[in-house]
Order: sequence, then structure tokens, then C-alpha cells
Amino acid sequence: MTDSSLAELSDSLFSVSVALYSVALLAFCAQLAFGRRVVRSRELAAVGAGATGAAPEQAPAAETPRGNRWGLVAIGLTVLGALTHTGILVTRGMATDRLPWGNMYEFATAVVLVAVVAYVVLAVRTPNLRHIGVFVLGPVVLSLVAIGLGLYTEAAPVVAALRSAWLAIHVTAAILGFGIFMVSGIASVLYLVKARPGADEGGGVVSRLPAAATLDRVAHRTAVLGFPIWTFAVIAGAIWAEAAWGRFWGWDPKETWSFVAWVVYAAYLHARTTPGWRGRTAAWVNVVGLAVMIFNLTFVNLVSSGLHSYAGVE
Repeated sequence: MTDSSLAELSDSLFSVSVALYSVALLAFCAQLAFGRRVVRSRELAAVGAGATGAAPEQAPAAETPRGNRWGLVAIGLTVLGALTHTGILVTRGMATDRLPWGNMYEFATAVVLVAVVAYVVLAVRTPNLRHIGVFVLGPVVLSLVAIGLGLYTEAAPVVAALRSAWLAIHVTAAILGFGIFMVSGIASVLYLVKARPGADEGGGVVSRLPAAATLDRVAHRTAVLGFPIWTFAVIAGAIWAEAAWGRFWGWDPKETWSFVAWVVYAAYLHARTTPGWRGRTAAWVNVVGLAVMIFNLTFVNLVSSGLHSYAGVE
């Protein structure tokens, strides 16, 4: 039996979460617009490089009080959105008396929540990272809108094939790994933008982002965290497959692309520590990894056919 009132509450919280994240996104935009500014050498000293014809040097960007206020508002709204986002899954689970990731709608919603929580943790630990909030919340809002419009499924008991303890183990690990990789991939995209020659010139939005080294470090550390979780998800999936279908691995499309993603992220972590591959080359590998994860969630689930296609989950 499904509790219709709790199911309706879950749907309402979904709309509330999208609204809160959207307002937080606007606040992050205001922070970028009115916040950090690059302090040039001519502002720091009475002696100017202009006398020699050289371009003024740039010091680390400083946060203005106005920008700081917008950043705090944005983070507060993001945290509030994360709480209502959590409520979506909690009330849906209570409505159906099961774990709330038995279909693609629930799985994808949970993945986005993990990405938001991962970002909030980073932003709280390192306030400078608030400035990438617009580039995290933008994809979050777009993803939730796409999930609500394209993947929504009425709350219902889980299908018989998923009534297993491995649902809690395998799918939970997949959700955690995917969500963390989402933040890692966004950080690598921003690193590629920031690391371009002359990217900081002109005082535009790019100049207000954290330093390229900071973005690269965030991408690497989150990938380091997500990789063992994803590894465990793949192994747990193989064990569940043996229990359910009598074989550990059958090169089902979902299994194949999950393994491809694992290989790409292993390659990224190796490249990140290999001379000659660090920097932009490694970052591109990380971006490819995120693209493979998105392909695995969307195309493989919605278009290809296989033993996983009935459920729409990892």
C-alpha cells in the first residue's frame, strides 16, 4: 500500500526544492556580480607599472562585504534546499515503506542531493569555493527540472526483482559515487576555463573564480573520495548479479558502461599523478568520466535494453 498523502507531500517538496535552489542560484549570481574584485598593483602602491608601460599585476581577489553577504544568503538557501530535497526522499520512502531509490526518478533525485551536500561541505570548509556555487546550482536546477519532467514516476512499491538487501548496498554506493563525481567533473570544467592563458584578464566572471590550482585540487580530492565508493558499487553489483541471475558479470549494457566509467576514473587518478599528464590533460579525462556517468544514467537506461532496464537504476 502507498500512503497518498505522504506521496503528495514528497511531490510538493520537489517543487519547493527547485524553487529554493533557483533563488540560491540567483544569490550566487549576485555574489559573482557584486563580490570579489581583482586588486591591481596600482591600487596597492603609489608606484605604477604604467610608467614603464607594463600591465598592472594582479593580487589575489578580495571579497567585498556586499559579496560576502550574498554568499552567505546563497549558502543558507542551498542548505535549506538540501533539507527539503532530503524530505523528498524521506517522505517518498515512508509513503512506499521502502528505500526511496527503486526507479530512475528516485535514483537521479538522490544523486543530485549528494552533489549538493558535497558542494555545501566544500563551501563551508573553504569559503572561497562559494564562488563556484552558480556553476553547481545551475546544473542542479536543470537536472531537477529534467528529472521532474522526464523521469517522474508515481510512488509505488518496488518491483519484485529489487526486493533485496543489495538494493541498500549496491544502489546506495552508486548514488554516493555518482553525486561526488558530479562535483568533481564541474570543478574540472571550471579548472579548464580558469587555466587558459589570459583567463583572468579583463576582470570578468572567470577572474572571480578560485585559483586554477584550487579547482584542480577540489576535482582531484572529490574523485579520490568517489572512486573507492564507485568501485564498491561495481563489486556489489556483481555479487547481486550472481545471486539474482547466477553469474557475476554478463556484459549487460549497464554493467559495461559502469565498468567503462570505472576505467576512465582510474585513468584520471593515474594521470593526475603522472608528470606530463597533470593539469589540463588529466582534467579532460575527468570531464570524460562525468560524461560517461551521465550517458550511463540516461541513454543506457532509457534507450538500450538489458537486465537493468526494468528498474532504471544503477
